[in-house]
Amino acid sequence: MSNILSKKHVGYFLGAVMALTIGAVALMGVSDVSAQTLTADELFGGEDTGAEFATTAGLGDANLVDTIARIIRVALGFLGVIAVVMILLGGFKWMTSGGNETKVGDARKLIYAGIIGLVIVISAYAIASFVIDSIVTVTSGSDSIPVSE
Repeated sequence: MSNILSKKHVGYFLGAVMALTIGAVALMGVSDVSAQTLTADELFGGEDTGAEFATTAGLGDANLVDTIARIIRVALGFLGVIAVVMILLGGFKWMTSGGNETKVGDARKLIYAGIIGLVIVISAYAIASFVIDSIVTVTSGSDSIPVSE
């Protein structure tokens, strides 16, 4: 078993050849490696302003308050749809219960939960609208687009 051409030795030899080949190919592409001195403009973005950077990065130019108001509107709209679907599902379960008191009780609980969820969503919408309008009025001194746009 101490044969020089055993599988273990062939594997070592092929691994060494591959490593040397990869190293040689990697070093062929390197021409001159030296440190480059950066000026303060190059290091901190140069003459590029924040607006130019935002455009380059693909950021929007909308007002932050308006963006937050839109996010809140979408989230509360989604939650409102879920509450209405719960009410409809409760009504469907009630209609298909066939008079079974247990199923009717479960359907009533689902409808009540949907109604409570809808009340919470509507009140959250009113509170968010009031808070955002108050923040806009206090910080800018003028009225802006409310949440209920």
